[in-house]
Amino acid sequence: MHSALKLIHHRFQQSQPGAAGLPGQPTHAPDTPTVTARPGTTPLVLDSPHSGTQYPADFGSACDLPTLRRAEDTHVEKIYAFAPAMGAAWIEAHFPRIYLDANRDTTELDTSMLDGAWTGPISTDPKVLSKVRLGKGLIWKFTDEGEPIYHRQLTVQEVRGRIDRCWRPYHAAVAQAIDAAHARHGYSIHLNCHSMPAVAGRFATEFPGLVHADFVVGDRDGTTADPALSALICDHLRACGYSVEYNHPYKGVELVRRYGNPAQHRHSIQVEINRKLYMDEQTLEQDPAGMARLQTDLKALVQRLLSTDPR
Repeated sequence: MHSALKLIHHRFQQSQPGAAGLPGQPTHAPDTPTVTARPGTTPLVLDSPHSGTQYPADFGSACDLPTLRRAEDTHVEKIYAFAPAMGAAWIEAHFPRIYLDANRDTTELDTSMLDGAWTGPISTDPKVLSKVRLGKGLIWKFTDEGEPIYHRQLTVQEVRGRIDRCWRPYHAAVAQAIDAAHARHGYSIHLNCHSMPAVAGRFATEFPGLVHADFVVGDRDGTTADPALSALICDHLRACGYSVEYNHPYKGVELVRRYGNPAQHRHSIQVEINRKLYMDEQTLEQDPAGMARLQTDLKALVQRLLSTDPR
C-alpha cells in the first residue's frame, strides 16, 4: 500500500507546474511523462524547455551529474509557477536539455556523433551550423566548458527515440497551446522562458566570456513578434531596476522561430533571466529574496501582457 501511495503522489507531482521530480534521478518507468502541459484561458502561453531534471536511464553520458546539471535552466519552472493560476497556458519539459534540446530543430544534428547513417534532413544554414560546431545542436556534444558529454557514439535508433519521446511531444504541446489561445482570442502571446549564466561559457555561445545583462529579450530581430510588444517587456523590466538587452546575445531560437508569426497575430518572444538574480550557480541553491523579487516583477509583467492587445 505504501509503495502504491508513493506512485500516486509521484504522478500527481508530474501534473503540477514546477514539479519535475527529484533532480538527477533516472527515469525508469516507460509511462513517466516527459512533458507537462497545463491549458490556459487567456491569450498568454509560457513554456520552459530547459528546466528538466529527470535524467533518463539510457543517457549513457561520460559526465558526472553535477557537470550535467550546469546545462539546466535551473529553477525556471519555479520562477513562473504563478502563471497557470493567472490563466496562462504552461508547458514544461521534464527531460534535461543536455539529453535533447527542444529549442533546436531536428535538422540541427552533428551526424559525426552517430554510429550509422542519418536518413533525415540536416541543416545547411551557416548560422545553425555554427551552434552545431560548438556542440550545441539537438543532441549536445560538449558542455559549456568544452567537456565531451559522451565517450561513445550514439545509435541512430536512440537519437530517433529521444526525438519521438521528447521533442515531438514538447512541440506538439506548445503548438496546441498557441493554437488554442489564438482561436479563443484572435491573437496569442508566447513567452519562451529561459535562464542564462552570469558569464557565458567558452562553448556556450558565439560570445564566450560575455558578462550577461539581468535579462535578454529576443524576437529574432522583430520577425517572431511585434517589436512594440518586445519593447513593452524591456521597458517593464528596466522600470523594475533590471539591466536589459534586446536581441543580443540571444535572439531566440527554434521555439520562437517556429511558432511566432506576427502577421497572423502570433507573437513569440524569448526571455532569458540571469541566474545570479535568484540562485547560487555553483550549488544551484535558490536565493529566496531574489526569487521573491523576480516573481513579483514577472507576475506584474504577465498582468500587463494580459491587458495588452497587440493587434
